[in-house]
Amino acid sequence: MTSLATGFARTQRWLREHPLAFDGALAAAVLVCMVVGSFADPNGEHGPKFGGRTPEVRSVVLMVLVSAALVFRRRNSMGVLIFTAAVSVVELVLGDPAAPVAMSAVIALYTVASRTDRPTTWRVGLLTMGVLTGSAMLFGSTPWYTQENVGIFAWTGMAAAAGDAVRSRRAFVDAIRERAERAERTREEEARRRVAEERLRIARDLHDVVAHHIALVNVQAGVAAHVMDKRPDQAKEALAHVREASRSALNELRATVGLLRQSGDPEAPTEPAPGLDVLDELVTTFRQAGLPVEVARADDGERAPAAVDLAAYRIIQEALTNVQKHAGTDAKAEVSVIRVGPTLEVTVLDNGNEPDGRTDGGGHGLLGMRERVTALGGALSAGPRYGGGFRVQAILPFKARTGEDT
Repeated sequence: MTSLATGFARTQRWLREHPLAFDGALAAAVLVCMVVGSFADPNGEHGPKFGGRTPEVRSVVLMVLVSAALVFRRRNSMGVLIFTAAVSVVELVLGDPAAPVAMSAVIALYTVASRTDRPTTWRVGLLTMGVLTGSAMLFGSTPWYTQENVGIFAWTGMAAAAGDAVRSRRAFVDAIRERAERAERTREEEARRRVAEERLRIARDLHDVVAHHIALVNVQAGVAAHVMDKRPDQAKEALAHVREASRSALNELRATVGLLRQSGDPEAPTEPAPGLDVLDELVTTFRQAGLPVEVARADDGERAPAAVDLAAYRIIQEALTNVQKHAGTDAKAEVSVIRVGPTLEVTVLDNGNEPDGRTDGGGHGLLGMRERVTALGGALSAGPRYGGGFRVQAILPFKARTGEDT
């Protein structure tokens, strides 16, 4: 049974690959059927009688012509239908009784219906049915109500209906296949987009971690080098801060890069960066580096969603790092975290009086902050303050876009 099914599938595939061979076999089969049917006498004493008559030479020639035309039914379906229908009308008018030449017109009508749209099928089908049935009724040797005439009407109608059904099914299958292919493409594009977003997020985390800690290390190393000879105790304290900052940088880098491990690695962390719950520790590192920072919080002690919490922490970290690098040695910073209705407002101010390099477009800090805020559906404003200094303010939705509840 399996071998039979395999052979049938192989034959079907070969016929699809060689349509001209299939049409040639179909034309030969139709010719045989028409020739055999032409030997039947529909006017026998007790009904149709096989072998009661012999087809005329004209009828045989017409049957051969219409059969040969069926070989080209895929190339020019409408032309083949017109030719076979015209030849069938000739046989219906001249034959007595007529040979079943109309069988070829039925096959041609099916082909047209299966390869065109429904309105065309209706118009062509009704016209073919009317012409063939009317010719048989008006010019045939038998009464107009005989079953042969009704048979022509029925067979042409069924051919049009069957062709339209095949066309509809083919269109349905093509639509399903196209939808599946489009879904596959969309899935691949979505996967590539998610990968790009994840790479961008990791790049932002790496930038924030490296920029913050390296800036602190640079400041503390400069202090240690400056007071090494005169105040060794202060130099040792600065070096201790360097060591602490470098250790923190290594820990955060290890956590961030851990995201790139295999998903089955039990050591891979699920949350690579801290949040506002360790804001005091972050501020302490800047204070130890010589930057006075004041913090004001009015967020009701309610923890924000993970994405918002991480974004707020990174914005404060990046803004204070920029103050440390650009605002000058006598600068002071103020940080405020305020819950205002459905939003969380994070503001970092400084009073730096030196020329500010934060708006020259050469860095990625402000761009990274803006991307973080935009990804959450918030807004970021950053620019110089009136009277000197710089201001960074982020308004974050307290409920992240991902649907994570507070």
